[in-house]
Amino acid sequence: MRKNAALNIILTLVMGLMVTFGNELIRYNPSNKRIEYSTNRGSSWYTRSSSSSIGNVKALIVYGNELLLCSDKGVMYSTNKGASWYTRTTSHRDFIDMQDAGKELLATTSDGHLYYSTNKGASWYRRR
Repeated sequence: MRKNAALNIILTLVMGLMVTFGNELIRYNPSNKRIEYSTNRGSSWYTRSSSSSIGNVKALIVYGNELLLCSDKGVMYSTNKGASWYTRTTSHRDFIDMQDAGKELLATTSDGHLYYSTNKGASWYRRR
């Protein structure tokens, strides 16, 4: 495993994954496997979703008006700030990170491969 990937995993286990979405902070809390939100800059956190259907989350990003996550269950999206999640694809359960790159989404795997999607993560192609 690459040093940066190992560091990302350690930071995820310690801090969780957090994004700013509108006037809220939204995070995945790995200690209780919940999507949580804060409206006071993290002073207090409230559960938005505690569904086990999202799996073990590895990345959480804002993409347009959606939240996207990648987990061991695939790529999922939410249109209601993480209250409910829908599967976009289950074919890439090995993604460890995802990023909004403007006209495409980028995702990496633990072995260093880079994938891209131009349709909100419904299909992915390996970049050579």
